[in-house]
Amino acid sequence: MEDYKLFDAEFRLMNIIWELEPVNSTALWMECERRLGWKKPTTYTMLRKLCERGMLQNESATVTALVGREQVQRYESEALLEKAFDNSLPSFIATFLKDRKLTKEEAAELERLIREAAK
Repeated sequence: MEDYKLFDAEFRLMNIIWELEPVNSTALWMECERRLGWKKPTTYTMLRKLCERGMLQNESATVTALVGREQVQRYESEALLEKAFDNSLPSFIATFLKDRKLTKEEAAELERLIREAAK
């Protein structure tokens, strides 16, 4: 499994990029200032670090993601499952659903996903 670990601030930046890409780096900084309250150096430092890690590309002042949101979500969920639930999906689901009520639509969607995964 590739290492797609993102810290909270990195994830917030990636969410903006995934939403807007391809995005001009100046427009990205302005959006980060508006949404996150970040100064220009903060945005560009985060951008540089994520480029160095191979998560982003910044060519001709145009920023694009080299990894998708689903790749990061999959990595994060698998890491959580391994770390906190000893790779037990039923334990994770039981913990997640404890004291939570599902709508009929949510329950039907979960049932459908389980049926598909069991094929």
